[in-house]
Amino acid sequence: MKKTFKNKPIFYLLILVIFFSCSSDDDTTTVDPDDDSSIGQPEPVSALNLAEYDNGSGVMMQAFYWDVEPRFEWWNTISDKLGSWADAGVNRIWIPPASKGQSGGYSMGYDPSDYYDFGEYDQHGTIPTRFGTREDLEQMISVAHDNDIEVIADMVLNHNSGGGLEYNPYREKETYTLFDETHGNASGMFNRNYEDFYPNSVSNYDPGSLFYQETNLDHHRERVQNWLWKDENSVAKYYKNVMGFDGWRFDYVLGFEDFVIKDWLEEVGGFSVSELWDGNPGVLRNHIEATGSGVFDFAAFYVMEQAFDRNHDLKGLTDDQVWQTNPEKAVTFTANHDTEKDANEDNIIAPENKLKAYAFIMTHPGYPTVFYLDYENPEFQEQLNKLIRIHNSLATGSLEIIYADNDEYIMQRSGNSENPGLILYMNISASTKRRTITTSWDSSILMDYSENSNYHPKVSEDGEVTIEAPANSYAIWSITE
Repeated sequence: MKKTFKNKPIFYLLILVIFFSCSSDDDTTTVDPDDDSSIGQPEPVSALNLAEYDNGSGVMMQAFYWDVEPRFEWWNTISDKLGSWADAGVNRIWIPPASKGQSGGYSMGYDPSDYYDFGEYDQHGTIPTRFGTREDLEQMISVAHDNDIEVIADMVLNHNSGGGLEYNPYREKETYTLFDETHGNASGMFNRNYEDFYPNSVSNYDPGSLFYQETNLDHHRERVQNWLWKDENSVAKYYKNVMGFDGWRFDYVLGFEDFVIKDWLEEVGGFSVSELWDGNPGVLRNHIEATGSGVFDFAAFYVMEQAFDRNHDLKGLTDDQVWQTNPEKAVTFTANHDTEKDANEDNIIAPENKLKAYAFIMTHPGYPTVFYLDYENPEFQEQLNKLIRIHNSLATGSLEIIYADNDEYIMQRSGNSENPGLILYMNISASTKRRTITTSWDSSILMDYSENSNYHPKVSEDGEVTIEAPANSYAIWSITE
């Protein structure tokens, strides 16, 4: 049976002012983790059954990486993993663009040619996509739904690729803007020509495209809107009603106007997250306001990268991030297919800091994403499963930062009357540290649910307790039975 918890008010604003203005050396204890002589160690205790504290959340799996292998088998590969992912606490998977691209059997889908060819037409040198056949995809979606997992389609709406040559009077040359049954659009759905791309008789400007600038779709054209989201057989409605997709990841939204996403969501609904690669939280919040879509919280990504990698300063974890104001629209992440192949080291969180970053997003507000290669890493998977369980159970309630300095960061989630919440203690120094804090609990014995520490401190009647974080690691504290 779940316990009933009371949350005592804690004046964290004052605590923050004090802690940020003084040295941690005065208040922390560096300890030998095997020596408990300095602080009493209670008898072993029983952990809470976290399955009894389901907070209604989940995590999303990015179910691919660049150039997945084996080719033509990816949908089947995912299908085989869905049951274990569901058991771990995954409630959505984000898959790569599922339709045929110009690169055929080698395409990762980001060079879309035929939005309706999911691996059934012989074009661009192949019938299946890199990921498999349409039948494989439909089976994978069915298995996902059987496991209560939603499937999120990656939508590339900015640019097209793989059409045939035609004379383009607006560019006064031949361009690859002819898409029909014999030129990259074997389905015969959403045939296109130069009038559907910038410039044309409707639009004389191009809002900008980093890819295939001559085949950048003009979303101001009525027939483009009809084919993408308005008509009954539009891309949006076909993907939702025929293929069974549950939501959308919008690729490279810098390449088209906000109204596209806003109108799309008003027409078909569904979970939505935009890829707006910008670390400025204000820019990301403006997109949320303009579209109604969620965003990947690149502000949080760069806050973590700087705190753990570049600056080695955990005070940076308190900087402005989208989840702080828009937790229901902030999709947090530590890696994706693009960051992992980026040559700029500032655009990737180092492997040795990955689990700390995951501990951060799994305990803070927002909707976390797990990157496929991280989850499949045998050095990470066991701990990731623990973090997902913690996220889906104890990571609830309001957030208060108790302490932050260069080496240490302590945060509490308040929980509620039926959920104790948690405390995250991160430590990037070379030594195990203990710090005495005031919590919202009383007279309880604590344990680290990440199991990085086997220390079991007891909270006093007034909420005071000394907690521990191992060297260059973290602990996630909550009460025990």
